[in-house]
Amino acid sequence: MTQLEIILLFLLIASLLFNIGVFVYARAAILRLLWVSEELGDLKVMTTSFSQHLESVYNMEMFYGDQTIENLIDHAKSYDEQLSTFEYIYSLTDNDQETDADGDEEPDTETEEA
Repeated sequence: MTQLEIILLFLLIASLLFNIGVFVYARAAILRLLWVSEELGDLKVMTTSFSQHLESVYNMEMFYGDQTIENLIDHAKSYDEQLSTFEYIYSLTDNDQETDADGDEEPDTETEEA
């Protein structure tokens, strides 16, 4: 083996190891991003649910007009709006669920006629 062949073999092995390392790192980064996306989506759903629940409590006769609950509703809505700025992140994992919920891409199901 000549010195050039040894250098080329060393560069080939180094390149393969580098490419494998980049692939493993990119895959791990994507998995972390998808995990964060799911968690932000769950947080958005929980915040929206809390805001709606608080508004339903506020609309009860017992609490209607209560300033503290009204301030809580405003705070929950502003927090929900702030979470909406991260929609591009949590929509990474919600695209499939949203199309099913909107009815755009419904699965083919047939109902039996009686």
